[in-house]
Amino acid sequence: MAQKTSTKQKNETTFAAHERKLITDGAGTMHVYLVTDEKELAVLTTISEDLNPTDPLVQNLAARMLATVKDEAHAGVGIAAPQVGINKNLILVQRFDKAEQPFESYINPKIIWRSTLLRTGAEGCLSIPDRREEVERSYAIRLQYALPTGDVMEENVEGFTAVIFQHEIDHLLGVLYPDRVDEQEATPSTSLNTSIKFSAKDGAPRL
Repeated sequence: MAQKTSTKQKNETTFAAHERKLITDGAGTMHVYLVTDEKELAVLTTISEDLNPTDPLVQNLAARMLATVKDEAHAGVGIAAPQVGINKNLILVQRFDKAEQPFESYINPKIIWRSTLLRTGAEGCLSIPDRREEVERSYAIRLQYALPTGDVMEENVEGFTAVIFQHEIDHLLGVLYPDRVDEQEATPSTSLNTSIKFSAKDGAPRL
């Protein structure tokens, strides 16, 4: 369950002119940035900035990101603003832990706690075509984010939905999932008999 904290976010960071143009030019889906393009890779590997939650363009961007991640050409279960050329802290995540499995947007999301218990599962990425690998992620996280009103919320998330949040928030830090694969290979973990190992069939939605 989400819990409201006693603070409001007052960050006044606004969209840059080129970002506003990306958001307001056209409607519906946006171009998905790919690691195969040098200029687009530079955006994908740049740390993003917090937004002013009350900026009306945030909801415009969220709507276009939703259309993009639900588009059959590259359907996924999550998307981050850098993947459409915007280095701002906004993500969309499909909440598989809720009855209707809705897509929800999160402004300035932060992971403020991670479980030491890890789970391993197959991951792909909208920005990295034709590649999937096994990635270790924390089984549970505590998430903090802002509402459009500026109110700050916190909630605990676990399972596959927590994996999606970790993947998308990594995008805001300029981190791509192959970077996590390199890290886990450098720091081996101990397998537990109770660990859950997930996999996905070829053609499954990508993060």
